[in-house]
Amino acid sequence: MKLLKRLLLFLLIAFTLFLITAVLLYNTKTDLTYPKIENQSALELERQKIDSNFYVLGNNWLKQNEYGIWEMYIEGKAFERGVIHGKLAKELVQEQEQYFVDQIREMVPSEFYLRFLKYFVRWFNRDIDQYIPEEFKTEIYGISFSADSQYNFIGNNYERILNYHAAHDIGHALQNLALVGCTSFSTWGNKSANGDLLLGRNFDFYVGEKFARDKIILFIHPEKGHNLALVTWGGFIGAVSGMNQKGLSVTMNAAKSNIPGAAATPISIIGREILQYAGNIQEAFEIAQKRQSFVSESIMIGSKSDGKTALIEITPDTSILFLPEKNTAELLCSNHFRSDYLANQELHKQDRNQTASVYRFERLQELLSAQDSIAPIDIANILRNRRGLGDTHIGEGNEKALNQLLAHHAVIFNLTQKIFWLSANPFQLGAFVPYQLDSIFAKQKGLKTDSSIYLKAALIPADPFIKTAAFDQFLTFKQLSKKIKKAIAEQGTIQENELNLFEQSNPKLYQTHWLLGQYYATQNDCEKAKEYFKKALKLEIPNQSERVKIEEEQLNCS
Repeated sequence: MKLLKRLLLFLLIAFTLFLITAVLLYNTKTDLTYPKIENQSALELERQKIDSNFYVLGNNWLKQNEYGIWEMYIEGKAFERGVIHGKLAKELVQEQEQYFVDQIREMVPSEFYLRFLKYFVRWFNRDIDQYIPEEFKTEIYGISFSADSQYNFIGNNYERILNYHAAHDIGHALQNLALVGCTSFSTWGNKSANGDLLLGRNFDFYVGEKFARDKIILFIHPEKGHNLALVTWGGFIGAVSGMNQKGLSVTMNAAKSNIPGAAATPISIIGREILQYAGNIQEAFEIAQKRQSFVSESIMIGSKSDGKTALIEITPDTSILFLPEKNTAELLCSNHFRSDYLANQELHKQDRNQTASVYRFERLQELLSAQDSIAPIDIANILRNRRGLGDTHIGEGNEKALNQLLAHHAVIFNLTQKIFWLSANPFQLGAFVPYQLDSIFAKQKGLKTDSSIYLKAALIPADPFIKTAAFDQFLTFKQLSKKIKKAIAEQGTIQENELNLFEQSNPKLYQTHWLLGQYYATQNDCEKAKEYFKKALKLEIPNQSERVKIEEEQLNCS
């Protein structure tokens, strides 16, 4: 018995030592290196409130226009830019993190799994600081002083803000969902009005409507590199849609990715570096080549100096420059690669056959071929198009449509004239508000009065769809979808009149009938469930994986 007790005591001590060693190793390996800041005097700066939703700090400012878009100008060295970003937009930085964390809680309601996710992300990103240029780490560090300490259970302020710059990449790689089903295209020469180099894109990245509510157009006058403007949100310095003062633009389109094995450079940071330091397509490609990305992405580069647009197709181990064919005046991109080398890899061939990417690409071709010459208003109409091939009604919010009614934002660029249009809420249906970059950087430094800075003569009005009964029906569909999904998860019940209203709100969308089928299956009414599954299978389903799920649920209902 004494021998057994000694053995158990030995095992307990060994296990305790193992746990202590594991914790120490984990903390050592996951501790990020902080930027070294010799002069931290920027932390003593204070913003001045000029009016409601209008703040000034030196030459820097933040204000909200009548379309709900926040407009911000910052300048200086990296740390100063970050600190000023955080101080001017403190409420936006903190609210944006709240919305992000709330959305994660909705997706992962278990506190245990949330804690596990925290440690997983921290371990996964343990070397992320080695892959981000020092300038951008320093800017992020400056912002982190304005973050909310209530989220320290996830990590300290700097760790969290830094890791959020990889959230898009991790979500894209681990889930490969329609969170990132973007579409972009460009025209120039004889395909564009006045021969201007034009570009349009939908950023179909959905992390909840609150997250998309307070979008920012950020104008940056850095100490080094080119002046630039990008679409962002509080606390985020990466570029998913942006243009610099040289007339070069960056937009991101996700492609199918394997799950990466370790940290690398977040794709938005690569985009930011291109915007700040590239003046043409070749310079942009050289920057992309020297960075190792987290995930696979098509980066559309529009270039005034080149007079055309190109794609940088990037994976964690490859970068390829895809140029349009000679005598071609347009370039299209959805969520699959165009270059022969990458397009013919098995992973990407499967993705083209199983997702909505090719369908959206063909719909884009169809819409562009119907017009001889494209102007910015035409680009807005194409980005807002909700129909399928042949102009068929495939249901509101279908992933096969260019307009999936979930976009965080849409942009239009006239790179020849350096005009940047950003869509106001909701989705890309609000007005497209234009900004002329030369004018912004020449005249708006040190703004002291709450005056309009956008180009009123070039404003593109809101889509009339938002004033229709059909749009109200879509909002009803979204609201009831959440209620029905909750009832399915909790085995709850929904009143019959609400189920009928839901079916009528979006009858052409497969998902309407799929959800009703799932609901009736939980109510053990397989006759009705199978009826709805059958209806769903007759409609336009974006992904093969969803079709298989519906078929399985139909077979399993008994």
